[in-house]
Amino acid sequence: MLQLLTWAYPDFIAVGLAATLGLLLLLLPWRRSGRLGQALGQRPRRRGWKLALRLLAGAALLIAVLGPSLGVSQRPVRTAGKDVWLLVDVSQSMDAADVAPTRLLRAQAELQELVAQFPADRLGLVVFGPEAVVQCPLTYDQEAVQVFISTLRTSLLPAGPTTLRAPLELVLGRLGSGPTTAMAPRATALVVVSDGEDFGENLEPVLRELGRSGARVYTVGVGTAQGAKIPKPHGGFLRDGRGKEVQSRLHEAPLLQLAAQTGGQYVELNNQQNGFRPLLQALRTMPGAVEQVRTVAVADNRYRYPLAVALLLLALDIALTITVIRL
Repeated sequence: MLQLLTWAYPDFIAVGLAATLGLLLLLLPWRRSGRLGQALGQRPRRRGWKLALRLLAGAALLIAVLGPSLGVSQRPVRTAGKDVWLLVDVSQSMDAADVAPTRLLRAQAELQELVAQFPADRLGLVVFGPEAVVQCPLTYDQEAVQVFISTLRTSLLPAGPTTLRAPLELVLGRLGSGPTTAMAPRATALVVVSDGEDFGENLEPVLRELGRSGARVYTVGVGTAQGAKIPKPHGGFLRDGRGKEVQSRLHEAPLLQLAAQTGGQYVELNNQQNGFRPLLQALRTMPGAVEQVRTVAVADNRYRYPLAVALLLLALDIALTITVIRL
């Protein structure tokens, strides 16, 4: 298989400046010895191969600094992370503006900051409304999770009554699956971000299963008790079957139940309170994080070879002395 040469530190501008400076420093003694020879009526000898030796040594050193990499190698990385599932409500009620600018937009901003705080953990994203869908499976790739969070919209799922049970069952079905289970169980946290509206079935059975699995559910209630109307995409507000405009309010009860029965924590997110700060601390100190060793592919840095050549050439430069001008 053809392997492409890459550079670990491709700062070619800095290397170019260093090469120019080194060349000037080599040319100064060259010109000085030339002028000295002319003053003495002699022609300096044997300077060419000495200069070539130093130029080659300098070039090898600069190549080593750039970090030439050829191919990849598998290396073990020890981590003490956990699995964090982000379950985000994208039902129509999340467009309510009792939390500025809207419930969903505010949650998006806070989630992106949260994701950046877990570089050693796997994160996954599930969206839910009348149904639940995995937007991003568990991954160490923070940037991928950030991209999926930035695309959250209430139009991702069809309109319908929201259910909290569907996303919990979806994640529960994935607990214990995957290649890491052969090494050690991982601590698992579920972060449910919702206004708490739930028109689904009884949550007790799925909560018992989550309790047995050891997973903890942390809930974020987005909204206010006063609530707000739900805007429609093309103007106006959502109305109920009697033609009355719907006033969506924060429903804390199911979110409190989720957190209490799994050893998690409930926090609020609104214009006065930002529960993501204590939530972040709770996730960091969550017990049961298991240290694991995972294998990652890294570029095989071959800087040692040009560095060895440079050191050998410099040693030859020091050991081999020449007489440039005879007095």
